[in-house]
Amino acid sequence: MKHGFIKVAAATPDIKVADVEYNTREICRLIDEAAAQKSKVTIFPELCVTGYTCGDLFAQDLLVKEAKQAIRVIAEHTRGKDGLYFVGAPLSVDGALYNVAAAVSGGKVLGFTTKMFLPNYGEFYEMRHFRPGPREAEEILFDGEKVPFGPQILYVSDEIEELIVSAEICEDVWSPIPPSIRAAREGATVIVNCSASDETIGKTDYRNRLIAGQSARLICGYLYANAGEGESTTDLVFGGHNIIAENGSVLESSKCFQNGVIYSELDLNRIVSERRKNTTFQATAEKSLVRVPFHVMAEDTVLTRKISQMPFVPEEKEAREKCCGEILTIQSMGLKKRLDHTGTKHAVVGISGGLDSTLALLVTAKAFDALGLPRNGIEAVTMPCFGTTDRTYQNACKMSRKLGASLREIPIAASVEQHFRDIGHDMEDHSVTYENAQARERTQVLMDVANQNGGLVIGTGDMSELALGWATYNGDHMSMYGVNGSVPKTLVRYLVQYYADTCEDQELREVLYDVLDTPVSPELLPPKDGEIAQKTEDLVGPYELHDFFLYYFLRFGYEPDKIFRLAKYAFEGTYEEAVIEKWLSTFCRRFFTQQFKRSCLPDGPKVGTVALSPRGDWRMPSDASFALWTRR
Repeated sequence: MKHGFIKVAAATPDIKVADVEYNTREICRLIDEAAAQKSKVTIFPELCVTGYTCGDLFAQDLLVKEAKQAIRVIAEHTRGKDGLYFVGAPLSVDGALYNVAAAVSGGKVLGFTTKMFLPNYGEFYEMRHFRPGPREAEEILFDGEKVPFGPQILYVSDEIEELIVSAEICEDVWSPIPPSIRAAREGATVIVNCSASDETIGKTDYRNRLIAGQSARLICGYLYANAGEGESTTDLVFGGHNIIAENGSVLESSKCFQNGVIYSELDLNRIVSERRKNTTFQATAEKSLVRVPFHVMAEDTVLTRKISQMPFVPEEKEAREKCCGEILTIQSMGLKKRLDHTGTKHAVVGISGGLDSTLALLVTAKAFDALGLPRNGIEAVTMPCFGTTDRTYQNACKMSRKLGASLREIPIAASVEQHFRDIGHDMEDHSVTYENAQARERTQVLMDVANQNGGLVIGTGDMSELALGWATYNGDHMSMYGVNGSVPKTLVRYLVQYYADTCEDQELREVLYDVLDTPVSPELLPPKDGEIAQKTEDLVGPYELHDFFLYYFLRFGYEPDKIFRLAKYAFEGTYEEAVIEKWLSTFCRRFFTQQFKRSCLPDGPKVGTVALSPRGDWRMPSDASFALWTRR
């Protein structure tokens, strides 16, 4: 189980109603398939041994006896296989019939989870045939062996510490207080649900939301196996809609009306890490539930789940556009409050023609609109110097004018040259002093201009730059309100593109598109043949890699080895392993050594689940060692 991943499966077998022998063969066949795929936990539908739609045949002693024999056969079939399996069946105990999920592994029956909530409304009439299980798990004899029988039994892996599994059955998860809540509070990281949920209009989408929501609420993996084709269609149709979810995300969801098996990998380390961080996830110190050990091998898991190259950016266009609209609103509302609170009607934005300053200017314009202030109160200041190219200069000017801001040009080359003479720095020495002097001069100009008109300097730096420390201390690092401080570079691009796509001004749209096509650069070194000579990603590494590293490092606390593995998987065919390893090492080193810059950040709004504010999401000593994170 390297890096916490385990393979899991949700299976819907072909069945024939009341043909226990046929159904058992099909279940065993899919057990073989899941075992061949190295699934550690595999789940089957509710009452699949007999079929859910047997009706009053459940009162027939012959069917119940055959079902019990089927459990024996299925359990024996798991001998020598490396997995835990849950199979839905009817079980007679002390003259009463129960709807159970039988847990089998290694040739044995480990326990029977009973259904707590029996639906008896609409098309369901389970109380006609079944009894609710006991309130607490107890022991019963099954073939002379004592086994647990009841709700919320925990199946605990001896080999994989994080793997604790508990079952519930269909209606249980639709109830106001699902049994899985208590199971999760006592340590269950994986919940399985043996279900028989019929298909009606809109139910598939609702089911996806329900299971995803329960996995989010419990911070767990959730496997859902549903009855499918083969059930009686006298009154209902079952679609075999299976779902594998993890902490709010559906990892895999089968097509309806197509029996079979779906697979994915749960990340148990991620689940445990999230629970540790989330103080509202109230694990209970009371360990009252029955715990049953089982054995599976801890081994490497081949990944098949989707790992996005840009985890900060939604992949679907509709979701991405909605996300961009919300972020722009959050940014502008944050600035609106600060402007309103300070009573200022002026803002100062250093505009370079690059992505970050463009986004800051767009956000400022939205904030002024929200306050009903004229946009000419925004002072867009361009400060050309040694590295400024005509392309970025022209874009900065055009954009400012089209947005209705007051454009002001303040060349800084002469003042920087004077500064070099003052400190005895050779103009031909293009070291960090040469670069940072320009950045600090620009910030001084902006601050003084803000003083002239009683305005606020709006910060332009983004979260990716803050993570890497790619900002000049007390230069572009500083402002009076930083609107981009929790927006990663990969998302900045989409925000600007969204604004361009949705604005009604064709000339402004064309300028924004050209900004999007311009290489990312601080433009602090002289151009070569009129073109940008200093490309940030050549120096510090590709931002799509750094944002990927940042997301998994901060959001889930992953170790570098795991981040490297995920990056190799996500960027296969895009970057060679050596390139990923090089920039991951750079990221870890820079993230630790540059914390001092993040420790004194200006205010700015949080827009997503990852942020670096020293007052909120990330509080880290500036002198913490990075040795552990670079030991590969």
